[in-house]
Amino acid sequence: MVEAFAVASGKGGTGKTTSTLALGMALAADYDVTVIDADTGMANLLFHAGLDDVEITLHDLLLTDCDLPASAAVYDRFGMSVVPCGTSLADFEAADPTVLRDVVADLAADTDVLLLDSPAALGSKSAVLPIVLADRIVIILQPTVPSLSDGLKVQEYARAYGTVTGGVIFNRVRQDEDVATIAEQATRYFDGRTLATVPESDAVRMARRVGKPLLAHAPETTAASAFRSAAATLDIHDGDAIGVADRFRNAVVPERL
Repeated sequence: MVEAFAVASGKGGTGKTTSTLALGMALAADYDVTVIDADTGMANLLFHAGLDDVEITLHDLLLTDCDLPASAAVYDRFGMSVVPCGTSLADFEAADPTVLRDVVADLAADTDVLLLDSPAALGSKSAVLPIVLADRIVIILQPTVPSLSDGLKVQEYARAYGTVTGGVIFNRVRQDEDVATIAEQATRYFDGRTLATVPESDAVRMARRVGKPLLAHAPETTAASAFRSAAATLDIHDGDAIGVADRFRNAVVPERL
């Protein structure tokens, strides 16, 4: 079985990478999970997972003349298989984002769940391709109208390519914010249900500083518990690995954005 999720938001600062790794660790209790940093222009998952010193990253796999197997950029971390992306602007410019189709297809053969940490904006092929490749998207929101608006743009784009919404997560929620009103609006406008409301937490910031996912650094916090609840609510579909891999390789790359 294999199912691919793109974790997206439509804007920066919502905590996509924190959410991706938290969902990954929670799902890894029951599934083989592979997390890919598909934000090839503004990658930072490697810092969250303690992988900032590795030699081979997704950028290397996306070079048209690369002869490395996809497994060369896979690292076992915190019960997951993690594929970090580099931070070099030169490597980003040299990479061919369309090769991501083949990388994801190769990785699909050896995992149950693929989580694609997606770019915030939708302004390039490298930004939208994870959403096009995914079976479902998980949209990370903050409890504000502008955040909902950005998330709805992501959902609209995903719909155009047959990618459905698996659910939304309200993240970095402060005690003084009226999340109930915004969540009610989300119920009306988003296809998927609200998976969890995750409070703002100092533990998240500290986890980033020490290079660990939240669930590894502070597993007993309220925020960690909320992410585990989100993962438990996100029902995983059973897909045929060979069929899914073929679909990835033949995915239509958007020509117009």
